[in-house]
Amino acid sequence: MTNETRRAAEPGAMPHRKEIRSWLIPIAQHNTATALRLVLLDLLLFAGVMAFTVLSRTPALQLVGALLAGFMIARLFVIGHDACHQSLTRHRRLNRWIGRLVFLPSLTPYSLWETGHNVVHHGYTNLRGVDFVWQPLTLEEFRALPPHRRLLESVYRSGWAPWLYYVVEIWWKRMLFPNRRYMPTRRRIFTLDCLLVSAFAAAWIGGLLALAIHDGRSAAWLLTVGFALPFLVWNGFMGFVVYVHHTHPEVAWHEDKRRWSAAQPFVSTTVHLTFRYGMGAALHHIMEHTAHHVDMSVPLYLLRAAQRLLEERLRGHIVVQPFSWRWYADTARRCKLYDFRRGCWTDFRGRATSGPAGELLT
Repeated sequence: MTNETRRAAEPGAMPHRKEIRSWLIPIAQHNTATALRLVLLDLLLFAGVMAFTVLSRTPALQLVGALLAGFMIARLFVIGHDACHQSLTRHRRLNRWIGRLVFLPSLTPYSLWETGHNVVHHGYTNLRGVDFVWQPLTLEEFRALPPHRRLLESVYRSGWAPWLYYVVEIWWKRMLFPNRRYMPTRRRIFTLDCLLVSAFAAAWIGGLLALAIHDGRSAAWLLTVGFALPFLVWNGFMGFVVYVHHTHPEVAWHEDKRRWSAAQPFVSTTVHLTFRYGMGAALHHIMEHTAHHVDMSVPLYLLRAAQRLLEERLRGHIVVQPFSWRWYADTARRCKLYDFRRGCWTDFRGRATSGPAGELLT
């Protein structure tokens, strides 16, 4: 096992998903007032941090503000993620409009995210050829790539570039006016949502340019700390989160749908990453991810209780990983490619770095 990874030694039989979800019914109670308070609080915090960043005249403070702004975009996105799952409030239409609103700072088109995330990712988590988020290549696929693409894949899997992966592979290719290769389905709402986030980006950048001209300040610097850096920080958070949720030496990927289904993927392909110093709460408990995959209707403000219940009743089935930079570096070192025939992770030379079904090799 990876250092500090916690599992029971002898897990019992996995109950059917319907039974597991029935355990969470008493927990998954939506509270619209609580949800609206969270939305208002985070919108105000984001606005306040952005105002601090662009109005400050001290570069060091502006850099700090830009980092905080990126973090606040991540918090708003988690709220939008709940709204997109219809788990934030009791009202479907309200959820859709809240989702569109709080997705704007991350420049995420609501309907495209809903399709790619709710339908594809949650419907087929870690199933090769369907779930595209951080899908690992095989050794043969990696060797068949042109040199520049092999280099890019190496950078993606280095542990240093989750921001680059998310910007290029998810946002640019699949979120912002995606072509037919990445989104074969053409829907009017996709275009409208892309136009909405484009208009927001134009207003955001235009406002910063107007402020720079009015105050006689550097437009390039103001765009850097007021737009580019917060956006890149947000992408770094998101790329990291989706990586650690489903990439782990003890988590398997599948290419056979029947074997994937038999592996109970809503539990077996998901990691609960734990943090110190309240970081999990600061990210609206998005790291309590097993509970979210078991039942997407559990709102973010109740995920902690749901996760605790699942870990009590499914001892040995859930990967609980305390975060450390040592663990993260080890995971990035091990999880480069995947051998679907042997059912194990490998390095870029094809050497196994985990045993069958995710057992760890030292």
